[in-house]
Amino acid sequence: MSTPPLTTAPQAIDPTFENVWDEIVWRGLVHVSTDQEALRALLAGDPVTYYCGFDPTAPSLHLGHLVQLLLLRRLQLAGHKPLGLVGGSTGLIGDPRPTAERTLNTRETVAEWVDRLRGQVERYLSFEGENAARMVNNLDWTAPLSAIDFLREIGKHYRVGTMLKKDAVAARLNSDAGISYTEFSYQILQGLDFLELYRQYDCVLQTGGSDQWGNLTSGTDLIHRVEGVSVHAIGTPLITNSDGTKFGKSEGNAIWIDAELTSPYAFYQFWLSTADADVIERLKVFTFLTRAEIEEYAELVATEPFRRAAQKRLALEVVATVHGAEATAAVIAASEALFGQGDLTTLDAATLRTALDELPHATVAPGTPVVDALVATGLVSSLSEARRAIAQGGVSLDGERVEDDTATVRGTLPGGVSVLRRGKKTLAGVFLG
Repeated sequence: MSTPPLTTAPQAIDPTFENVWDEIVWRGLVHVSTDQEALRALLAGDPVTYYCGFDPTAPSLHLGHLVQLLLLRRLQLAGHKPLGLVGGSTGLIGDPRPTAERTLNTRETVAEWVDRLRGQVERYLSFEGENAARMVNNLDWTAPLSAIDFLREIGKHYRVGTMLKKDAVAARLNSDAGISYTEFSYQILQGLDFLELYRQYDCVLQTGGSDQWGNLTSGTDLIHRVEGVSVHAIGTPLITNSDGTKFGKSEGNAIWIDAELTSPYAFYQFWLSTADADVIERLKVFTFLTRAEIEEYAELVATEPFRRAAQKRLALEVVATVHGAEATAAVIAASEALFGQGDLTTLDAATLRTALDELPHATVAPGTPVVDALVATGLVSSLSEARRAIAQGGVSLDGERVEDDTATVRGTLPGGVSVLRRGKKTLAGVFLG
């Protein structure tokens, strides 16, 4: 299937802002930071080296990490030099969670996840030009370090009283689970990372989520004590929905940027379902649309919310950024066709299959009556209800109205599947097996 080209916003800094600092503040990306005036001057001056770290505690990054990946890219577009750190050593430890100790993964698992995350981070940065990105792994400088040297050279600069006051540590100390010395030491390892990157690459800025602020300042404090210089940190806000619920969670599951863990179709539908109250802030954080363009969408949300123009643009932009234009065009075509605005027979088979996996679905034998398939997929609760729905003209199969209750499932769509529809918007997938 050939798909029309998509028009997405170019990755660029908005020229209406005097400074990239002003832009990231407008986009709501600065929740907490070191000296703001110094940061503004720093980012307005000559190119500086900055970094963000990603721990391989899962086989993929998720939407919370996407905030950091896009911030890395924005600062690079402004001329600064990014370091993408994947934590081969910190991933063996894991930063403290608020409620319970992490389960330690094997060294082999962590090494595999390091490679996967490195590949994900690399897709968001440019490795060409004067401000080319560089990837680093903190295992390179921690593995050769003996426990005695670690305690003498790094540990002596930390005060236990200060470490106990860090939010993540304090939360665990007040919980039933307590905290192990292993996780308690995590903030020292992250501080060591910043120190090493300062020494090796003159790195003077670290970014991360605001829930990591204690770990971010571990590095700024360590560099000040050891090197006698001031470096900086930016903590981005934790993204939540307007109703206070945690962003990026659906029935307890994270929204991953790996297509194998969250399909591009499911990813697209996630963004498309963004509430009106949240969509403009999402456009600011997750897209490269300009201030003027986002203000236009804000007006559309206020005056014509039923068109959901802002949600459609948000979904288009983010899916294209994460999964590419071809996959985005395919999922948009599938979404439109499934809901009656396109031809189901022209869809890409793989995309259609993943889309149907997200709907109620069932596997039936070839030639199964439609009435049985309606029950199997849960669109109706009984055969008699299925027959009534057909008699009332409210059932379609593969885009065509079912005229009588003797019709059978044919699997005529790409990939040998079928789509059942009851009414205008209630859909189910049927797989033949």
